[in-house]
Amino acid sequence: MSETERPTTRLARLDALPFTKEHRKLLVGSGMGWALDAMDVGLISFVLAQLAVTWSLTGTELSWIASAGFIGMAIGASLGGLLADRFGRRQVFAITLLVFGVATGASALAWSVGALIALRFLVGLGLGAELPVASTLVSEFAPPRIRGRVIVLLEAFWAVGWTLAAIIGFVVVPASAEGWRWALAIGAVPAVYAAVVRFGLPESVRFLESRGRVAEAEATVQRFERSAGVKPPDQPLPLGDAPTQPRVRAGRQVAALWARPHRVQTAALWLVWFCVNFAYYGAFVWLPTILVASGFSLVRSFGYTLIITLAQLPGYLVAAWLVEKWGRNRTLAVFLAGSAVSAVLFGLAGAEWQVIGAGMLLSFFNLGAWGALYAVTPELYPTALRATGSGWAAGVGRIASILAPLAVPLLTGVGGNVLLFSVFAVFFLIAAGAALALADKRGKSLDDVVPPELARV
Repeated sequence: MSETERPTTRLARLDALPFTKEHRKLLVGSGMGWALDAMDVGLISFVLAQLAVTWSLTGTELSWIASAGFIGMAIGASLGGLLADRFGRRQVFAITLLVFGVATGASALAWSVGALIALRFLVGLGLGAELPVASTLVSEFAPPRIRGRVIVLLEAFWAVGWTLAAIIGFVVVPASAEGWRWALAIGAVPAVYAAVVRFGLPESVRFLESRGRVAEAEATVQRFERSAGVKPPDQPLPLGDAPTQPRVRAGRQVAALWARPHRVQTAALWLVWFCVNFAYYGAFVWLPTILVASGFSLVRSFGYTLIITLAQLPGYLVAAWLVEKWGRNRTLAVFLAGSAVSAVLFGLAGAEWQVIGAGMLLSFFNLGAWGALYAVTPELYPTALRATGSGWAAGVGRIASILAPLAVPLLTGVGGNVLLFSVFAVFFLIAAGAALALADKRGKSLDDVVPPELARV
């Protein structure tokens, strides 16, 4: 490409690059934070199973330990998105890792059910904010032609973290009556990793330009260009001439999500997030406990959970390929439909091989759906609303994750696993229908300027 043919704006130059070492560094760096988040969420399922035995807790008490974290996640996701659109993606990402890492370590010292519930709430604040902020940051750097695939691969780190949780749960938790404390102590690692994020990862070029920090934006684009072996233009866009992107006034971001350009997408997106969270967290947070209640020993249930968890990774990999072939919305809908069928099969399973097989199918389809959902979410909003839109969708979803652990004992008490997983199947099907209403921006730039009427919301 000749010098005259090359894009001149910083965002166009960034989008024109191939996937470079700098992109990979950002993906892995953000993915490690994602994996640590998953490890913490996964650990609580094993902790609950042991506390049910060692502390002789009731189903209600166990439900509140699980739900306290999700209450924090709902608040954290909503606030994290708002803060990331105001103060930057990288900054908020690092803070969230620090918060949930310290709080998880403190949870290992919990002396009562009440103390553990309070600490899990603090853990949730950090956990909830981290995921939408990380996906927004990576999506704003990823080349448009493979952006969906990159975000699904980011989500695949969830499988890595959940597998680590399953290994810790299988090896550490049953080792002693205090094994759950040692497991949570390991979960304090994110507090250390926060420093890596703060000083090792770049800030979003789109955010920097929206805030007038164009010198930093230019330096970041040139850093990625050098990584690709691309010489920066001899006459780059003057630092004062960045395309303007109208801001949504402070305190009006949430209302802007429901303005005319976005309201249909927001409604469909929130419905998908709510239903997927209800079914996923209802099933997977309670999985070891459900298996124990079904007659399996604690150690065997942990082993089965580990096997089922391993099926998550191929689910992500298939979704990563399909989001660029079929599109985001169709891939999401197909994986959600597969999750519904798998949930019914798991509810009907009786023999050990049926439990493992149906569980692996549920893991494969459900986590592939998560990958597609995280790929489509940040693409639906312009830069000024991207983190807010992602965060509030996640926050609405966390409301369902609060309700799901509380509903599980009630549903199993009425109709056992058959009723429980049939309800999850219904939620998956509702989400599949709503997914088809989401816009597919496969291969398109993220640089949709906020319409003038939206800037005045």
